[in-house]
Amino acid sequence: MDSWSSLALALVAALGMMTLVWVASLVKRDASIVDVFWGLGFALAGGIYFLTAETHLPRGYLVVGLVTLWGLRLSLYILWRNWGQGEDYRYREMRERHRESFAVWSLFVVFWFQAVLLWVVSTPLHRAQHPEPASFTVLDVIGLGLFAVGFAFEAGGDWQLARFKAEPSNKGKVMDRGFWRYTRHPNYFGDAVVWWGFFCFAAATGGWWTVYSPILMTLLLMRVSGVTLLEKKLQETKPAYRDYAERTNAFFPWFPAPPPSEKPDP
Repeated sequence: MDSWSSLALALVAALGMMTLVWVASLVKRDASIVDVFWGLGFALAGGIYFLTAETHLPRGYLVVGLVTLWGLRLSLYILWRNWGQGEDYRYREMRERHRESFAVWSLFVVFWFQAVLLWVVSTPLHRAQHPEPASFTVLDVIGLGLFAVGFAFEAGGDWQLARFKAEPSNKGKVMDRGFWRYTRHPNYFGDAVVWWGFFCFAAATGGWWTVYSPILMTLLLMRVSGVTLLEKKLQETKPAYRDYAERTNAFFPWFPAPPPSEKPDP
């Protein structure tokens, strides 16, 4: 199958999957189930690109394996985290604003928009299936390294936070241990790094033009649906979060600043 047909098939599949999820959301009255299928959407697109590729090379096997691992882990974690919690506050606010038109509005603005967005971001996965060069390059090694670092921050951060919240004594406290000691959002940082890794695999085949994918993902995580949105909520609900924010980087990991009592006099 040629490249354009492969891309078109992935878009149709993403739209079809999100349409089914939209129908389920109407039955459940819970639009936030769309978040569970974000990672699965990338795994689906990656699988289509792999199956429709001209030939299957080691790079192609590696990339489809990595995106499947990343996508399944993310979707299963969100499913576990949100189980029994009801509709996320972001979607409840949307539902309240649009009321009677929310059903149709959500199809276009929530479900189909996310389908198109994940399809756009997934293009490095498509380019990575290109048959040349057949052997691994330095960029492939860098891509694998970036994926490993990003996956460690994302999956490790989620695991550490889940363990922290499971302790009753931590109720109302702010998580500032492990990866969370160096960045307030290790999962978002890790997510961005993972996609820079996928870009490197695409660049190894000459697909430098797909750089818009990790840039877009990083901007979304930093300025739109990730850090900015969550920070506002945390500032409102957790007074101690302000102190944590003053000494810990929001996105890029770095050593935390000392508490005010430990800072040297000017």
